[in-house]
Order: sequence, then C-alpha cells, then structure tokens
Amino acid sequence: MSEYRGARPSEAQRRWQDLEMGMFCHFGMNTFCDQEWGEGRDSPERFRPTAFDARQWVRTAKRAGMKYFILTAKHHDGFCLWPTATTDYSVAASPWLNGRGDVVRACADACREEGIGFGLYLSPWDRHEPKYADKAAYDDFYAAQLTELLTGYGPLMEVWFDGAGSEGRAYDWPRIMALVRTHQPEALVFNMGAPTIRWVGNEDGVAPYPCWNTAEAARLSMFTHASAGWLDGTPKWVPAECDVPIREQHWFWHPGAEDRLHTLEHLIDVYYRSVGHGCNLLLNVAPDDRGLLPEADARRVLELGEEIRRRFAVPLAQTSGTGRELLLELGEETTLDHVVLQEEIRHGERIRSYAIEARIDGAWRELVRGSAVGHKKIDAFPPAPASAVRLRVLEAEGEPIVRSLRAYDAGTGPVTADQRRRI
Repeated sequence: MSEYRGARPSEAQRRWQDLEMGMFCHFGMNTFCDQEWGEGRDSPERFRPTAFDARQWVRTAKRAGMKYFILTAKHHDGFCLWPTATTDYSVAASPWLNGRGDVVRACADACREEGIGFGLYLSPWDRHEPKYADKAAYDDFYAAQLTELLTGYGPLMEVWFDGAGSEGRAYDWPRIMALVRTHQPEALVFNMGAPTIRWVGNEDGVAPYPCWNTAEAARLSMFTHASAGWLDGTPKWVPAECDVPIREQHWFWHPGAEDRLHTLEHLIDVYYRSVGHGCNLLLNVAPDDRGLLPEADARRVLELGEEIRRRFAVPLAQTSGTGRELLLELGEETTLDHVVLQEEIRHGERIRSYAIEARIDGAWRELVRGSAVGHKKIDAFPPAPASAVRLRVLEAEGEPIVRSLRAYDAGTGPVTADQRRRI
C-alpha cells in the first residue's frame, strides 16, 4: 500500500462538507419582472414585496434539513438588495419600506436566529453599472460593494462568485481574495479567484461519479468550456457544490409556472447524485413577488427533507475503523437496501475502489462496487436479507480510514424469493 501524498481539506472545508445541503435564494428585480436575466434598466419602483418574510425562507430551509442559506445580494442586472453606498440602483431607491429595507440584513438576522450558515452571491458581471466598461473603475466599484457585504452582516460561511457573463473578463482577483481573507477568513469561496469550492459543471444538481475532491480547475459557466482561471498544475482540495432550481430552469420566481416544480422523486434522485456522490447540494427555492416562498415550493422542499430523514435518520447498524476490511454485524438476518460510506477526510481521500458485501445464508455475496468515497457515498441496491455487511477496500492510497459504515432499510420493499436467488 502506497503512502498517502494527496491533498487534504482545511478545517473550514471539512465543516462545510459536513453541512451537505443548503438553500439558494434568487430574489431581486427579476422576481417582479418575470425574467431570469434583467438588463439593468428596470426601475427600482418595481421592487414592491407586499409580505416580505425572510424568516419564512430560512425556517423552511432549516425544517427541510438544510444547514446553510445563500442569497443573491446582486444578480447580473446590478440591482442591490442592500442599501449600498456604491450606486442608487438598490432597495434604497424602491418604495419597499419607504426605501429603508435591507434584504441582506433580514436574511443574515434570520440565519443567525435559526442557527444556520449564511452566504452571499455577488455577481461580478453588472449590466446596469456604467463603470463596467472601465476595468479599473469597475474593479474599485466591485471591491467597495464586496467590502460592504463582508463587513456589514456578520460571519459569512460562503461567498459565491458566478462566472456567467464574465467569460473573457479579467477581474482583480488578488484584490478580491485579499478582501475575503481579511474580513471573512473562514468563508468558503465558490469557483472563481482562489476558490475553495468548485462548481460541479451543470445546473442539474448532479455530480458525475466518481467526483473526486481534488481538482486543478473547474468549468467557469454554462456558456463556456474554459476553466475558472485557477489552474496552476497543482491538484487542490476543492470539493464540488451542485446547484439546481426546484423549478426546472427557473432560478427566479415566475407567475403561473407551478408546472415546472420538480417532483419529489426527481429531487430524491438529485440528492443521491449530489450528496450521495460526496458533494454538497445547493437547492434554489425562489420567493415570489410577495416576498414569500410559494406554498407549493415550500411544501415540496419540506417533503424532500422528510423523505431524506425517513430513509437515513436511523441506521440498522454502524461502525468505523481503519484498514482494507471492515465488518458490520447486523445480528439476526434483516433486510437492507442501502449502505452509506464516509471517509475521515481530514486525512484525505484514500479509497480508490471498494466492494460492499452482505452475508446471506452464511455466504458472502457482493452487492455493489464503487470507486470514490470521500465525504459520503450512498449505495442503493435491491433489498437483501443479510446478517452482516462487509466493506472490502480493493485499492487505496495510504491506509483507508473509514469515518462511518452504516446500513439501512429505507423501505424499498420486501425481499422476494427471486431477489434472494439473484443476490
């Protein structure tokens, strides 16, 4: 067995990976204009939420089992959800609360009250700001906006830099990263500059398998295959985040689009192919023009959280350990249909291939094989009647260190005689 020489996560990255699920919240001028990408010409007069309640957003996220919340403080249209001193294109110029409202403040306070992490999205691309045409002037402008957000709203656990619209544009990333490190040193940085999280590369919320935690680059946006600009030839620990809207291809709320709401079955599949592939899932649930999460969307995300808890809250048995083989006794023969593996990633990602076996009628039978484990790998298979589960590590770099091996009966059905013969 070779010595492990690979990358390891920082403590901030390790804590972030344990969060597993967050809620994305696209809200802004687009919400009131039935559009996805505004051009920055819509009047602030149009921003008029009538029943705004950030606590409803954040409480829904928490009830659904999400551990963090990320708000679009400024999307590509340049409209700012806080009363910035950098531009008059903000909530301060809107009739909402007579220009005294602050969406960022309300969300920061709600996250603090509910005990979940808070993050902010600040679009580098700005279609409203005239200074965008002057690189030096806009770099100053953007740094001032970012400084307001980094210093005015308490601890941030993630800063989200969206690459859309910025293909071919060079921002002053050394300056931007210095601001983040100075004011929010524990915050994770998404995908641009000097990222500590990378984009998974699609807006479907799913990761390829395997999706290793070490990478040299990531795709910048949906509109180019170019990298995000941090390729230097040295693999780094940059775990992937999988973002997806709960309504198909709709990041912002649109009236009459309830038919685009993803089914629970689809969202469960997304969960298996994001969190179950070792990544974090960032599910977008967009408030409507009242400033509330629509009832159907809120209900669906709560259903998702309940179903995840139903399947995985209570294992049949669990264990941990080191080495190439790990045994989990179940006692009397019982039905299982899932195994969840986790490596102790503070020591790196060591397992390169593995097999899961079940002891059935006294004999070991292979249920599934895999490669990457990392933070978490969820394996589902037809119900198997087993008295024990065994992990066999087939290939590893360094000694495998398993944080958790858990077996579950998630209720996918009884074991039939035919299934018993096929296992």
